[in-house]
Amino acid sequence: MSRSVWKGPFVDGYLLKKSEVAREAGRNDVIKTWSRRSTILPQFVGLTYGVYNGIKFIPVLVTENMVGHRFGEFSPTRQYSGHTGDRKGKRE
Repeated sequence: MSRSVWKGPFVDGYLLKKSEVAREAGRNDVIKTWSRRSTILPQFVGLTYGVYNGIKFIPVLVTENMVGHRFGEFSPTRQYSGHTGDRKGKRE
């Protein structure tokens, strides 16, 4: 379910502060964030964020196509290891 238009996009306040500091400094350090629910804003384009997936921080370089999406969409939390019983195709 999407957020109401009149409320605007949700972004954690500390994330905005960190991105402003990084942009002013001109450094391209990875900004660690646990906020997977935050929406990507145009101010974040060009910065690299380390999005936590429950185990480790996944580096995400924000591009213009990502604006409007959430950080959690680019950091998968589940790892697919394949079907264990499906070995028919691999037999030779």
